[in-house]
Amino acid sequence: MSAEAASSLQRNQVDLLEFIDWSGVECLNQNSSHSLPNALKQGYREDEGLNLESDADEQLLIYIPFNQVVKIHSAVIQGPEEEGPKLVKLFANREHMGFSNVNDFPPSDTIVLSEDNLKGKPVLLKYVKFQNVRSLTIFIEDNQSGSEISKVQKIALFGTTVETTDMKGLKKIEDH
Repeated sequence: MSAEAASSLQRNQVDLLEFIDWSGVECLNQNSSHSLPNALKQGYREDEGLNLESDADEQLLIYIPFNQVVKIHSAVIQGPEEEGPKLVKLFANREHMGFSNVNDFPPSDTIVLSEDNLKGKPVLLKYVKFQNVRSLTIFIEDNQSGSEISKVQKIALFGTTVETTDMKGLKKIEDH
């Protein structure tokens, strides 16, 4: 990540990668030989030779559940200049979405990725819409050139965990 990209993240924001519930992650319309882990998993997403590719057309529908409640501040969605995503709709806490019903729900945020975004500049999200997120659905509606295949090199989500009380850490107050 460039220094400019890093500076646009607030100091307390972290990569939410470690909070993803990998057992529930799904991607509809992915090419089986260029699947979601290439863009989402640590190590894979840093390799420019690996990417997520759409299969039948340019659309991708990605479901990312978290293992605890998070607040999402910004996202990095990188891709090549031509086949990189353009119009991206984000849905907080919407489960079981498919291509048949994705347009039935208003998105929590809609972003249009610029050339700078495709190179790694984070997109700031409508933070108030992403306060208590248990899952995120990312709908890549089209790509920069209108071609049949969309390619995503990296998806990184930045934010914080929602503070919850650790009941095991509480100690009984003794009377003196």
